[in-house]
Amino acid sequence: MNTTPDSRGGAAEAPADAAPATAFADAWEQTGSLEALREFSDAAARMRPIVARQAGLSESELGALEHLVRGPLGPAELSRLLEVSTAAGTGIVDRLASHGHVTREPHEGDRRRTQVTVTPSGREEVLRRLMPMFMSLQRLDASFDAEERAVVERYLRGALDAFRAVTEPPADPAP
Repeated sequence: MNTTPDSRGGAAEAPADAAPATAFADAWEQTGSLEALREFSDAAARMRPIVARQAGLSESELGALEHLVRGPLGPAELSRLLEVSTAAGTGIVDRLASHGHVTREPHEGDRRRTQVTVTPSGREEVLRRLMPMFMSLQRLDASFDAEERAVVERYLRGALDAFRAVTEPPADPAP
């Protein structure tokens, strides 16, 4: 048995023949920044179902509104972003339209296509629920100077790349 630091800074026993991922995890020292990132990730994952429930929406409907607040999307593109079938995406858009949160309109560049646009009530539904978080984040951001924000941004972008290593694995190289 090898003694390695555990996630609390103590020592953990790892078998000498531990698999590589287990050996790495057992030896990994969890710093305060890594613990805070894990807590942030957990809190972010809990937020969507809570906000959706408060708004009387499904998580997929809330996710659709979050995408549409950034700009109109085609139904197929929205389905792809939500990682649902086009049939499921159509159902999501239908339910949001019945709430008055989105409209279907002809696509600006190709009138044969349709685009989904968030309505003022749909935008307000998302923003109103998230406003306490936005205000708190604005205050936090304002408490840093430009150099500190650059370090925070570098850390968060690096963490995002680490998450993407799992959620968006690289494509297999061409033969």
